[in-house]
Amino acid sequence: MNKSVKNVILLSFVMLFFSVLTSAQAQVKKGDLVDGIAVVVGDEIILESDIEEQANFAQQQGETVADKCEFVESIISNKLLIYEAKRDTLIENRSAAIKETATQKYNQILGQFPDERTMLNRYKFRTSYEMKNAIEKIDSDNYYGQMKFGRITEKADVTPNEVTDFYNMYKFQLPEVKDEVTLSQIIMYPKLTDAHKDEIIARLNKIKQDILAGESFESQARIYSDDPGSASKGGLYTRISKGKMVKPFEAAALNLQEGELSDPVESDFGYHLIQLVKKSGKVYDARHILLKAEPNADEIATARKQLDSIRTLINDGNMTFKEAAYRFSDDKRTKFNAGVITAEDGSDRIEKLDLPPTLSYQIAGLNKGDITDVFEDKAEQDRKTVSIVRVDDVISAHQLDMATDYNRIKQLALNKKKNEMVEKWVKEKLPNVFISINDRYKSCVFKTDWRKTADLK
Repeated sequence: MNKSVKNVILLSFVMLFFSVLTSAQAQVKKGDLVDGIAVVVGDEIILESDIEEQANFAQQQGETVADKCEFVESIISNKLLIYEAKRDTLIENRSAAIKETATQKYNQILGQFPDERTMLNRYKFRTSYEMKNAIEKIDSDNYYGQMKFGRITEKADVTPNEVTDFYNMYKFQLPEVKDEVTLSQIIMYPKLTDAHKDEIIARLNKIKQDILAGESFESQARIYSDDPGSASKGGLYTRISKGKMVKPFEAAALNLQEGELSDPVESDFGYHLIQLVKKSGKVYDARHILLKAEPNADEIATARKQLDSIRTLINDGNMTFKEAAYRFSDDKRTKFNAGVITAEDGSDRIEKLDLPPTLSYQIAGLNKGDITDVFEDKAEQDRKTVSIVRVDDVISAHQLDMATDYNRIKQLALNKKKNEMVEKWVKEKLPNVFISINDRYKSCVFKTDWRKTADLK
């Protein structure tokens, strides 16, 4: 395969590196590789362990890292972007926010384990400090690299003629698309009866009275809270910045005095009992006890019956799927878009192999225009749902072509142009940036001549 189009098909080395970092944020295995300085780019240092870890991460994501020299060059290029991004006054310094987010991610991961030591052993970190630093470093590199990449390529665009030229040049080397579908959905959260809501609220009020009578909030949270991210820590969230929590939670928390308890607060997660621990400037610490609003069998059956009636209206032509999604769907991501499900890249085409197991099972054997029966599933925050899904289209496996895949081909052409812009930018920056590469890579034939200064010994 032509090397240029190969790079386009795999997307830019920069964006590949970003995706590897993002997916591996909590998996850095610090300390079990032999360290040594491999490359210095300005004041950014790349260790041998960094290269080995990132190669491992890429392989875990299904990428082939057969040419280590090529992989090392992609890392050098990314470090140059990061180095220049930190010097760019138009790129916001988000060090404090990144540090805070790293702590939040650490706590989210911790919530998946029975205790901190088990988590640290699983990810091969010696201390929580070490793991938080690793997450923070990855997030920082991710942010600055993406911002600089965006600044360099912000004016990139391709004309229809350029897309056609790109296709004509590479059409025999473009990848094959696997079997795909386009789908629309209507998701409903079963509604709790007033009696059920009152029962949950009464439980929270009882817990509140026990705390006021002398029980510690921390112990009650560990016993009763349904929030896996904070229950083991006595319900505590620290350094919460405004806008991070759902609005009902934040409004209630910030309306309290330090140490004060709220009344039960309803949110999409369930019902909360909140205690404001500390407020300092734009951040605050708070504890909460969450009781999830789990629908019972009767409430689920009522929702199923309602959605089945909606399905009948659609099938009988008395209402369009788009109208039904807008009026009845509880899924905010799709209800304003005719219920259309989109992939991570924003496309409405989804590979069948990428579908969640439940959804894959429900549409098995259906044809274009068919609607599934009502089925139960779980949405974000593990909330129980009832759903119907319509098969809008079925696209068989095929090689990319202009008739059916114009937008994808356009994106590939645009990626190629962006890569070329970044390569040009790199060559222009080289004379002004100190770059040194260890002798162990002296046999590498790099695409760019990075060795303009003495190598490290």
